[in-house]
Order: sequence, then structure tokens, then C-alpha cells
Amino acid sequence: MRQAREAGSGPAAGPARTSASEPSSARQVVLVVPVHPPTDALLRSTYQTHAWFAASDKEAFLREVVHCEVAVTSGSSGIRAALMERLPALRLVACFGVGVDGVDLDYARAHGIQVTNTPEVLTEEVADFALALLLSTLRQVPQADRHVREGHWLEAAFPLTGSLRDRRVGIVGMGRIGQAIARRCSAFGVPVAYHGPAPKPGLGFAYFDSPLALAQACDVLIAACRGGAQTAGLVSREVMKALGPQGCLINVSRGSVVDQNALVELLNDGSLGCAGLDVFDDEPRVPAPLVACPRVVLTPHMASGSHTTRAAMGRLTLDNVAAYMAGRPLLTPV
Repeated sequence: MRQAREAGSGPAAGPARTSASEPSSARQVVLVVPVHPPTDALLRSTYQTHAWFAASDKEAFLREVVHCEVAVTSGSSGIRAALMERLPALRLVACFGVGVDGVDLDYARAHGIQVTNTPEVLTEEVADFALALLLSTLRQVPQADRHVREGHWLEAAFPLTGSLRDRRVGIVGMGRIGQAIARRCSAFGVPVAYHGPAPKPGLGFAYFDSPLALAQACDVLIAACRGGAQTAGLVSREVMKALGPQGCLINVSRGSVVDQNALVELLNDGSLGCAGLDVFDDEPRVPAPLVACPRVVLTPHMASGSHTTRAAMGRLTLDNVAAYMAGRPLLTPV
């Protein structure tokens, strides 16, 4: 049976060591979902890996992995209490991603299960992408690309677009990624303000105590906060309406952060100017009205999706697994 550690204790020590050639429950891993092909391949070559997502007979699978102490998953897909409960030996959930909103953290903490993620290694990539999405949305880069490819330039010039000039950018969430986005906006000469749970001394950016107050002071809003129940619907109808008909919403956070139904309505009736969205409520399903809207740029949850960054995320995920297996402190416990 799993022995729960006392609250506030350090990272879990790993199991007793065995050689790589010896069969041992300590060297077995449950892969909840595919996370990244090279990472998945290395995981399989290093440990006896059991793929939950590929099991046709889930009950037989659970009987086979009853002694597994480690699960690997993505931050967004995570692992729910119902599955953790069926893994009585589980001691580590290693998440590929910075967000862990898909993990039932309350259950994990209550049962002595450590959770790791991959912070830092994707910060700069996601911040780069947020600016790329912002510029693409305001300047209508994908629409202009289609204008050329479909031969419409032969018929007429592309219409004038919006601009980043004279914009005021508000960032919802001033963690690592939010701060990296703010630095880039500052380099573009754009004033920046932010909202978070509390002001962060020394940043030099204006702080607003609510998303609504921030939106009322800005005309671009970038969601860069973590997902989960605490931030669900944080960017509400009132917040988006406050941005106004020339306003722009960018979301590189989680789909749950934005009231998606309200977003569709406000875009369609002109109350909100445009949006750039990398995340959605029910990925990979995207509402038809968003797909049809000409003032929206849509990307498939790819902000961290470069070869370089995903490889770094994979290394950190597996380094956390290796640390647990060797009985060393975890590198990036949540």
C-alpha cells in the first residue's frame, strides 16, 4: 500500500534500486497519453512502459500495472483521481508541460503522490509565439497569405489592417511566461499592464486588481495565466466587452480561461474586434463560428510546439522520472 507522506515534506525518495536488466515494478511506467514521439520512444527504451491510452481492456491493463509507481502524462490531459485510485502504488506523476490543470492535485497531495512539470524550458518559446499570434491577428497575416495564394491580389489590393502601434497591452497572469511576454511588448515600445493574484514588486508595469479593470485600461488582452478551476472563465463576457470593437484578445493559456460562448457572440456582433487563439474549451474541436469568423486567427495549441522546446520538455520530464528511480530529489516538483 502507498504510504502518504506528511504535508510539507520534501520530494519522494525513489524505490530501492535494481539494475536495468532486472525486472522490477520500480522500472515500470504508465504512459497515460502520448506526450512527444521522441520522448515516448526514449521512455519505452529505458523503462517497461505500459500505454494506458492504447489499452482496449482497461480492467486487464489495471491489473497488470497495479505495482507501477510512476505515470507520465501531458499537463493538459493530466490524470484524474479515478485513475490514480486504481494505481495504489503510484508515487510520481511526471507531466510534460508547464500547466498541470489536468492533474487532480488535491488527490495527489492527499495520497503522497508527487507531481512534476516542465517550467522554464518553454517560457521563451511560448512568449515568442504569443507575440507572433498578436502580430498575425492585428496585421491579418494568415488572411493576407490566403489573399495571395488564392489569386485575389490579381483582382484587388489587400485591405488595410489594424496595427500594434498606439496599443495598450494587458497581460492576465504575470508568471514566467507573462513576464517574458511583457519584455517583448516593451521592446516593441508598447505600454504594458497586468493582472494577477497580487502585484509583483519591481516589475515596473501597472497593476490592476481585476481582469475587468485591466481590460478597461487596455485594448489588447493576452491571457497567459495557468488553467484550472481557479481561473475558469476569468476572461468573461464583461472583460471582453470592455476591450471594445477595436479590442484584441490573445489566448496562449488554456481554453477554460475564456468564456468561449461569449467570445463567439461578441466577435459576431462586433463588440470585440479580433482574437488570436491557440487554445480552446474542447480541443481539438473548435466551434464552427470561430472557424468561420474572418477576424480570428486559430492555431492548434502549438505555442511550445518547436522541435527545440519539445525536446527540452521531454528531457526534463524524463530527468524527473530518472531522479525518482534513483532516489534523488525531483528537479521540478509542483
